This record gives sequence, structure tokens and C-alpha cells, in this order.
Amino acid sequence: MGLGQRWLEAAYRGAPWLAVLRPLEALYRREVRRRADAFARGDKPVWRASVPVIVVGNLTLGGTGKSPLVAWMGRHLAERGFRPGILSRGYGGKADGYPLHLADDTPVAASGDEPRMLADQTGLPVVVDPDRPRGAQCLIDAGCDVIVTDDGLQHHALGRDLEVVVVDGKRGFGNGRCLPAGPLREPLERLERIDALIVNGESSSALAADGFTMQLEPACWRRVGDDERRPLTPLPFATPVTAVAGIGHPERFFTTLSELGIAHRPAPFSDHHRFSPADLTTSDQRPVVMTAKDAVKCRSFVPDDCWALDVEARPEASFVAWFDRRVSAWRGTDDAQVAHDTGIAQRQSD
Repeated sequence: MGLGQRWLEAAYRGAPWLAVLRPLEALYRREVRRRADAFARGDKPVWRASVPVIVVGNLTLGGTGKSPLVAWMGRHLAERGFRPGILSRGYGGKADGYPLHLADDTPVAASGDEPRMLADQTGLPVVVDPDRPRGAQCLIDAGCDVIVTDDGLQHHALGRDLEVVVVDGKRGFGNGRCLPAGPLREPLERLERIDALIVNGESSSALAADGFTMQLEPACWRRVGDDERRPLTPLPFATPVTAVAGIGHPERFFTTLSELGIAHRPAPFSDHHRFSPADLTTSDQRPVVMTAKDAVKCRSFVPDDCWALDVEARPEASFVAWFDRRVSAWRGTDDAQVAHDTGIAQRQSD
């Protein structure tokens, strides 16, 4: 386990030694506030898209299940007759130029792992661009009439019509402190200005009372080398297995395997880890299982008996109803513009 992962676990656990970092936390909070105020005052421009923008983000560092919710939103909007596109910064990728509109053969080294996974899972247009307004315009030019951004809560340069924050139910907001004394990217007061909080998985009653809930449910097994899909049972491999996870919260993947009754040896890596063949080589020739996010980086060198567990977000019914009400006014050009302008006015008054 790397130094960064050990620090993150300490931040969620509330380790006492983090108190020595509180002076740095005060400086960080001051800078976060200064930057937000600059956009609120108009000192820095906020770009407003001609179509509605939904931001799905984190208040914390580490994995929360945000990307599966983005995939669910994209598919749900498409089922309702919209033409959604997904926008990402593309962390971990490096393209020759931006905006990068993903094609079937776009390498993960260019796009980053999460955009590649989202494009494969949804079949929707996915654009990567560190300059999110420019990337959003690329999706609009491609015919999208609503944009879902994977992360970007703190990217104030892109205006938005809905803000949804996802939090891990078990870890919550950790010790409630900002970087580097805690896992928060912004102070908890930021929750007062979002549209919805989604709690992923089981949580304390207090946390669940503040928002909606969702579950990440296993959908199928997929052989990484050739994308052959198999049902959850019977298992397409022998157990025990080596379980590989290079995500923000590897323990969630290992817990899921335990809940499925799969004996495994956990092999955690840091988030967005760049895998090599050596990472997947086991001395005992055990089958290897991994997350879908990790699988997109390993297709060219995985062993034959290597499987990814595909999961899907399942928001509670009340969130689906709330979401449908919020986006219903976006159907049709005139109604979409009214809803878009209303969202802008509401945010400017905050």
C-alpha cells in the first residue's frame, strides 16, 4: 500500500496525528474560498452551455461510485429520448490533442481509464478535455442535448444546471476536515448548495437521512481478453482467485467478492494504477478477477483466465422520480432553455 493510500485511510479513520496538518488545512480552505468567490463575483468567467449540464462529483478524495452513477444517468436519459453525452477530464490519460472524442479504438493511455470504461459500458458519446467548457462544446457540436460530467464539482468555469454529489456510505466524509488534514476537497458547507446527495451503499442513519441512496449491484462476469460475458452463477472460473483493484476504495471490491461467496486473495493498488503483466502474474496460477475500470487498461496482456466484474448503479426509486421531475422540463427546445435559464438564475442567487 502506497503512502497516499495510507494517508487516505488515516483521514477517513480520523487519525489523531492529522491534527498537525490543520495549519495547512486553513491555507487550503482559504484558497478554495478565494477561487470560488472569484467565479461568483465574475472576476473569472463561467461558461454557460446551450444545453443542460449535470455535474456528478465528489466532495471527498477516494472512490465513491460516481462513475457507475454517471453511466446510469446517461442510459436513463437516452431511454427518455434525450441525446446525452459524457464529459470527463480524463485523469491518467494523455492525448496528443484536446478535445478528445473517444472512438472504439481510442487507447486508454490517451483517454484515461474511467472515460474508456464509460464509453464501452454506455455506447454514448464521451469527450475528454481538461478544459471542460471546450469539451462540452465538442459534445454539443456532436449533437448532444444534455451533458453529464464525470467529476468536476470543483471546476467552476463550467456552468451547471444540476449538481449531484456521491458519498461512500461506510466511509462518509471521514474526519470532516479538508486537505491535507482530512479527505474533503471542499468544506462540508458546500453540501448546502448542491441539488442532491447520493449515499452509495449501507450508511449511518444520519448520513442516509441527508440524501438519496443507491447500490452498486454486480451484473455479470466479463472475460477481459475477449469481452465474453457470463452470468454471475455458475462462476466461470475456479476459486480461490487473486483479486486486483486499482480504484479509489479497493476494499469495496473485495467486500463485494466476499458477499458473492468468492474466496480471494486481495491485491490492492493505488487509484488509476498503470498495470503491467507482472501485476497480474501469480505464482500459483490462480484466476485473476478485477474491476471494470482496471480491465480497460489490461486487455492487451491479461492471462487467459482473467475476469472483470461489471457492476451497475441502482438508485432508489425516490431518486429516479426526483431526477425525472428535474429533467422533464428539458424535453423540447423551448422548455429546455427555460429550465436551463432557471437553473442559472437559481445558482447566481446562491
